[in-house]
Amino acid sequence: MNHQDENMEKKSTFQLKKKTDVVVVGAGHAGCEAALACARLGLDTVLFTVSVESIAMMPCNPSIGGSSKGHLVREVDALGGEMGRAIDHTFLQSRMLNESKGPAVHSLRAQADKAQYSNYMRVTLENTPHLSIRQTEVAELLTDNGTIVGVRTVSGAEYECKACILCTGTYLNARCIYGEVSTYTGPNGLMAATHLTKSMIDLGITMRRFKTGTPARIDKRSIDFSNLEEQKGDERVVPFSFETDPESVQIPQMSCFLTYTTEKTHEIIRENLDRSPLFSGMIEGTGPRYCPSIEDKVVRFPDRSRHQVFLEPEGREINEIYIGGMSSSLPEDVQERMYRSVIGLENAQIIKNAYAIEYDCIDATQLRPTLEFRNIRGLFSAGQLNGSSGYEEAAAQGLMAGINAALSIKGQKQIVLDRSEGYIGVLIDDLVTKETQEPYRMMTSRAEYRLLLRQDNADLRLTEKGYQIGLIDKNRYEKFCMKRDTIGREIARVSAMPVGANAAVQAFLEEHGSTPLKTSVTMAELIRRPELNYFVLKDIDPERGDIPEDVGEQVNISIKYDGYIRRQRQQVKQFLRLEEKTIPPEIDYDDVQSLRIEARQKLSRIRPVSIGQASRISGVSPADISVLLVYLEGYFRNMGASE
Repeated sequence: MNHQDENMEKKSTFQLKKKTDVVVVGAGHAGCEAALACARLGLDTVLFTVSVESIAMMPCNPSIGGSSKGHLVREVDALGGEMGRAIDHTFLQSRMLNESKGPAVHSLRAQADKAQYSNYMRVTLENTPHLSIRQTEVAELLTDNGTIVGVRTVSGAEYECKACILCTGTYLNARCIYGEVSTYTGPNGLMAATHLTKSMIDLGITMRRFKTGTPARIDKRSIDFSNLEEQKGDERVVPFSFETDPESVQIPQMSCFLTYTTEKTHEIIRENLDRSPLFSGMIEGTGPRYCPSIEDKVVRFPDRSRHQVFLEPEGREINEIYIGGMSSSLPEDVQERMYRSVIGLENAQIIKNAYAIEYDCIDATQLRPTLEFRNIRGLFSAGQLNGSSGYEEAAAQGLMAGINAALSIKGQKQIVLDRSEGYIGVLIDDLVTKETQEPYRMMTSRAEYRLLLRQDNADLRLTEKGYQIGLIDKNRYEKFCMKRDTIGREIARVSAMPVGANAAVQAFLEEHGSTPLKTSVTMAELIRRPELNYFVLKDIDPERGDIPEDVGEQVNISIKYDGYIRRQRQQVKQFLRLEEKTIPPEIDYDDVQSLRIEARQKLSRIRPVSIGQASRISGVSPADISVLLVYLEGYFRNMGASE
């Protein structure tokens, strides 16, 4: 070996070594929120991504929010996260869904300019102190005595860290499939992450295989919009972020369009089911029940003559249209015929084929409610790696994982939102407690206390926590306190304000189809009438000052639904009694006599932190909970005696 060869050999064994506080693996919606939370709490943070072009990418639906998901975005914002501000700056259209129903299910949804959204988040990340971005693949997790101590990249570089947050999305051993085509790439043809799964398995982490999919993108110029149903945005846009000036989002909006599949569409699909990877056995991963492919819809609902199809723009300056409701993994030639059989798409030109994507994820019951692995200290997990689906679910988990990683490093108590505090609490509790067998999607029906957990009051519920954590600055907190105090004063004022049965009041009530007064009542009593509300009654309320609309909304809801709200708060008190009955982590469930074998196995594996969490584990019956309560009573009594 000559001197040049010796030098090359020496260089090849050299390893780059760096130190940081936090490593975040993956820069999707979970990774962005996790990295921002850690950095904003003063910790040096390195965010790894396989491509800086994939930061906050939307590989599927070009939207943020929607039913229940809009609640998550507003909660993320109330705690100090970024997603709400990002969509407020980059939306194409915004709508408040379910306005004909009660306030508990009202939910914001906005179409996003995908490129602008990604760019906004990248600029935010790159200009955040304590945060740096590194484009490379993390290949290995480094631990010492059950504690994370660093990561190693594919090049051999090592980054020593005090905490690591895994936010790998759909990239782990990702495989994109349509027809007979199968390529080992991540979404949008980006590089898959092919090394990290092995390292996780070597550390004893249980993995599983999930699947999702996306529809084709079609050139807008090839669509006949003349027979389609136009869907416009709201005349008055409500921002996602409580910090956004409502006037700043009153901008020109782009329309979406509604169309339908036809009998011809379904015939084409049925004739080619044998070529569908979904039915041929080529796809192994479990797909989402609540977002099925068009093939799955046709098979599952054979009596349906048509299915809704939503045409949604992906940007102001590009011609790509997202074909919502028609995700597929059928072959390319079948896709072309299938999409062209849809009303308005007779001459459709496909820009990007639809495809299914398989990826590795974890069994999230291995996590604590803080999103930290029970068996590896300092290692956290968030987003689709935890078996969830959706950008909003990912962002919520990323924020909480980032907060808890930072708090653990600082030696402070970690934060867990319970099911009565937010949709985020419902989401994480479901993931870490219930054995999710398919990609998890947030829905309003999952929240037991949804009348309390409205999207309109997310700031009233969570901004105080965000301030205590350190993600809400003093200026925002003071404005929040002013709003909260104004709401309280206004509720007290209208609750005490008498309204007499004078001629002007009687005429007003008659004009609004309301029963005339026989005696004096309070303004609050009038607000409770179905045909009246706080805003309508302004004309007979001379004492009302200049009340902001968001304050008035809270006053109106609080008074109109007072009885229901009080009843639900009573239910929360009962719920918290079980949540407050903690289970010591050292409990050996084999010592608990009379527990059924299934319950003993489930409790030993999931290690619930409270009786409340234990009661929600599938396979643990009310009788098992009664046995456990009796055992714990004796356990604590013996502990007290020994002390």
